[in-house]
Amino acid sequence: MEIIQHWVLHYGYAGIFMLLVLGIVGLPIPDETLLTFAGYLIFRKHLSFAPTLLSAFVGSMCGISISYALGKGLGFLLLHKYGKYLHIHPEQLERISAWFARFGKWSLPVGYFVPGVRHLTAYLAGASELPFPVFALFAYTGGLFWSLTFILLGYSLGNQWDTVLNKFEDHFLPALAAIIAVQILLFLFKQRLFRK
Repeated sequence: MEIIQHWVLHYGYAGIFMLLVLGIVGLPIPDETLLTFAGYLIFRKHLSFAPTLLSAFVGSMCGISISYALGKGLGFLLLHKYGKYLHIHPEQLERISAWFARFGKWSLPVGYFVPGVRHLTAYLAGASELPFPVFALFAYTGGLFWSLTFILLGYSLGNQWDTVLNKFEDHFLPALAAIIAVQILLFLFKQRLFRK
């Protein structure tokens, strides 16, 4: 989190924009924490509301558009090649594509609020050939509400930001690290078990 704070404090709106582009494309950047911190900086009068929201919104638009373009350019190639590691089979890919044609556009605005899902929904939207105007309407609307929600949360936390962040880092992050470690161990065990 210190690196994120440094980037935002040092580069301001450009830092928010760049971190969100990279985070939404899939790099391990805590996007929600970034936006909440930006809201806190608005509370402290280090940043202004309109440019902060604009840089967050444009950053999320660019990031999710890149994910969409990757999905459109690569199609289901990556999922065909690496889908077995995610337990996705070719027949499931056809169902995913059909599902996305009917309902997938609604997963774009909702997916923003689920870490990890927003990356996959944009990629699937591109791979499923969802028309760009439809993608843009749903994804960009979701990005606006997502950015606004977490910026306002940080603003409303005000001086309690440090307390909330410390509790988050003390309790949530160790639990999350433990869950991820257990999942990796189970995956490795399962891979070894099926090779025999």
